Amino acid sequence: MTSIYEQALGAQFQKLHPKIRERFGFNSKDNIASIGEGIMEEIWHAPWAVLPLYIGTMRHIMFPNRGMGIPFRIENYAYQDEWGRETVTWCRSFDFPGIRRRFDATMIYSSQRSRVVDYLGNQQHLAVDLAISASANGGIRIQSSEQRFYEGILRFRFPRCLTGTADVCEWYEERDECYRISVQVNNPILGPVLPV
Repeated sequence: MTSIYEQALGAQFQKLHPKIRERFGFNSKDNIASIGEGIMEEIWHAPWAVLPLYIGTMRHIMFPNRGMGIPFRIENYAYQDEWGRETVTWCRSFDFPGIRRRFDATMIYSSQRSRVVDYLGNQQHLAVDLAISASANGGIRIQSSEQRFYEGILRFRFPRCLTGTADVCEWYEERDECYRISVQVNNPILGPVLPV
């Protein structure tokens, strides 16, 4: 059994740095987790995004906080869900002064869509298709595309103008012997939402 990221990358998986292959290469049969702690140098958002980000806090989908030097923790666990799909959790916590914020997600590889699908938040009502590739620095690049909402009988695709497109790169820095991540979220009309 291969990890959902190796399924998405195919032969490109071997282009990843060994530490990135280790972090993204485990599956439910391995009985291991990937848990990390670090500091986000800066967390920022556009002023116009405060209300939608605040609404997202109710379901652990982003948050309206800003800050420098924010401690965070990430926990990735692989398991098979109730439909037998290989699944990976992304449980992220950020310790701002006086408050802890969460950003949770669950990812699967969809053979039907031929890509990883990210179900955001603690209710998993928001599904986002992900394009995954190996970056030139040996990191893994994750870009969001179509976004869909599911709740009961309510199902719809978000118009692109109402969404933020994420571009994430995670790599291993040999010099400092640590993992690095950059995150940018842009709206096609209003511009940057979350350059982190």
